[in-house]
Amino acid sequence: MPGDCGFEFCTEGVTKYFATSFELCLKRQVIDLLAEGYSSGQLDTQPAVTVEDWYCGRTDCGCTYQITVCLLDENHEVIQEFKPEPVTLDPDCDDCSWKQVSHTFSDYGPGMRLISFEHGGQDTKFWDGWFGVRVTGSSVTVEV
Repeated sequence: MPGDCGFEFCTEGVTKYFATSFELCLKRQVIDLLAEGYSSGQLDTQPAVTVEDWYCGRTDCGCTYQITVCLLDENHEVIQEFKPEPVTLDPDCDDCSWKQVSHTFSDYGPGMRLISFEHGGQDTKFWDGWFGVRVTGSSVTVEV
């Protein structure tokens, strides 16, 4: 951190980020809540699930950022989805500093067993290298 043409992150201790390139680069993780120690009974009470992510661009190249988080049942079927429109950061009209996105799931019904978290993007100039959006500080909180 911050890397070429970038900004320091606002939380001490965060020292790395995932950088994207000229082609769409996405990173996805599926969290198995039963394997993490939650019981089916706990999950069927529909606890609030809060997801957070941080993203920024470079000061010399525009980029796009996107995020999709899904609550899934045991068959990997989507129960509820958070998928805002992609964000474009343009250094000519945006400071491209770190920005946070946050969403809380609630009232989604019983059956959630997994959470799929996918984020990433790409640069808008199609430069060879890692000039796209940077992401870090991601979190998923289940409030049982």
